[in-house]
Amino acid sequence: MTVPLPTASTRWRCTLCGNLTRFDVTRSSKVVEYVHLDLAGEPTVEEREVLDETIESVRCRWCNAVDQVELVDRPGAGS
Repeated sequence: MTVPLPTASTRWRCTLCGNLTRFDVTRSSKVVEYVHLDLAGEPTVEEREVLDETIESVRCRWCNAVDQVELVDRPGAGS
């Protein structure tokens, strides 16, 4: 089950305990990164473009429920 990302007008809510703020998210990403190596060889990612990203699971930090998250409207989003 994939869970959609929250938007400017929605947020996540655990259907079991009501948590709105703390979640562990497991995601898969395909990205292109521009990596700059300094003279010592230490890498720094200077640009990152996400080509594809999928949320595999969302776990509630309060009650440990897995994939029990729904999208709900943010307060004042309809104003």
